[in-house]
Amino acid sequence: MSPKITLLSLLLLVTLSLPISFGSHIHNSHKSPKHENFGLMRRSYRTSKAPSNSDQATISVDDYGAKASGNDDSEAFLKAWKEACSSGSTLVVPEDKVYHLKPVKFSGPCQPNTALMLYGTIMAWSDMSAYEDDRNFWIQFVGIKNFKVDGAGKGIIDGNGKIWWQHSCKINPDQPCKDAPTAVTFSQCTNLIVQNLKFQNPQQMHMNFDQSSNVRASSLIVQAPGNSPNTDGIHVTATQNMFISNSIIGTGDDCISIVSGSRNVRATDITCGPGHGISIGSLGADDSEAEVSNVEVNRATLIGTMNGVRIKTWQGGSGYARDIKFMNIQMRNVSNPIIIDQNYCDKGKPCQQQGSAVQLSDVVYQNIRGTSASEVAIKFDCSQTKPCTDIYVEDVYLKTQGHGGAVASCDNVRFVNRGNLVPQCS
Repeated sequence: MSPKITLLSLLLLVTLSLPISFGSHIHNSHKSPKHENFGLMRRSYRTSKAPSNSDQATISVDDYGAKASGNDDSEAFLKAWKEACSSGSTLVVPEDKVYHLKPVKFSGPCQPNTALMLYGTIMAWSDMSAYEDDRNFWIQFVGIKNFKVDGAGKGIIDGNGKIWWQHSCKINPDQPCKDAPTAVTFSQCTNLIVQNLKFQNPQQMHMNFDQSSNVRASSLIVQAPGNSPNTDGIHVTATQNMFISNSIIGTGDDCISIVSGSRNVRATDITCGPGHGISIGSLGADDSEAEVSNVEVNRATLIGTMNGVRIKTWQGGSGYARDIKFMNIQMRNVSNPIIIDQNYCDKGKPCQQQGSAVQLSDVVYQNIRGTSASEVAIKFDCSQTKPCTDIYVEDVYLKTQGHGGAVASCDNVRFVNRGNLVPQCS
């Protein structure tokens, strides 16, 4: 007699058989999308439980001397990490405690399936002098494969950034412009999962995924005041095959920024605001070469942001940004809902006109709707030297938040309009 096959078994078999494809998704995709009812996007944020595998050993930072008493717990964390990494165990940061750390680097290689379960809070050391050896980093995870960081919906990483913001030249022009630490950096990591965590008040960027591959970041809350300088939420640098999903991001800079060397990046079900929007770039600074390709932003809501979906490049750069798709996006009182800026200049004085630029091509804007806080709802400010080519606009409807009609400003752009487009390029 054949064994019975349960419904659960069938579902598991079907799920496991579904492939994940990172191939190009721009070409042959210019069909009118099905309209979605955005309204108020409600999403359920499900938190994962701690690993339940009885074979997975756990190591608590408390067992290695962490006190959560307001003193520096860095040494205890590093000792506990060394043991967890060498044994492939789960490092546990206990609940209802606040641990203070100076700059720390958690390095690999580690045994497979090393994990970090963060139930409590990690707070950055407040004395800026502790960062003088390298002002770019606070917490680093470097060279780790098959690694998971999980907050179980409780864990918090707090950059304690207010003191840094007060010393920023963007806030106080009398201060010299100096680097400030990125709160958490994942560098040269492969098969990485970061989920169910809250990141708040970083010294500068919240987190940077650098030179990594096969990354999943999901169910994150990223939070800093709208006037905090350079506090990008999720920064993606030279990273391939990255999925960002089901996250709420509010910052003083870009909610998500994707820069050179990155490809096959997907961001899905993102709520952004306050902040500067979701950006490709900036690219080509200091006459550098940039390469970004195969990026998709799908199902996002942007609320009160400075920009909506933006591509920004400096004059004088080279290389390309191509195969980019923004689809199913709701704008609510966004100052620049759709913007390409190939004359980006983040300096105190005007940037000098130059003859080269990063080439922008194969960009799709599909089913984007909502309200603009400014008159110019669509701005394509492309390069005279390297005009934007193969820009596809499909079913875009944007109106001003107040009275008066929205307008589009389109310079040096070759675009194809399919479906409704409001406002139209003049």
